[in-house]
Amino acid sequence: METYTLLREFADSWYLLFMTLFFIGIVIWAFRPGSKAVHAETASMIFRNDDRPAQDGAPAPSSGRDHSQGAR
Repeated sequence: METYTLLREFADSWYLLFMTLFFIGIVIWAFRPGSKAVHAETASMIFRNDDRPAQDGAPAPSSGRDHSQGAR
């Protein structure tokens, strides 16, 4: 039997089954009951160092340079 034919048959049967089971395992692992706290922590991670909420109409934070006098 040629190598290509052997590998093709393996890919069509067992490897396809392995990859399908691997995908289903990853999905089950991501949606497991204990992962809700981890996902909530990850979702709020970018707000961890905020001291106060942003004010409506407040200017964007500057880089420390005074832009009111123009470029010099």
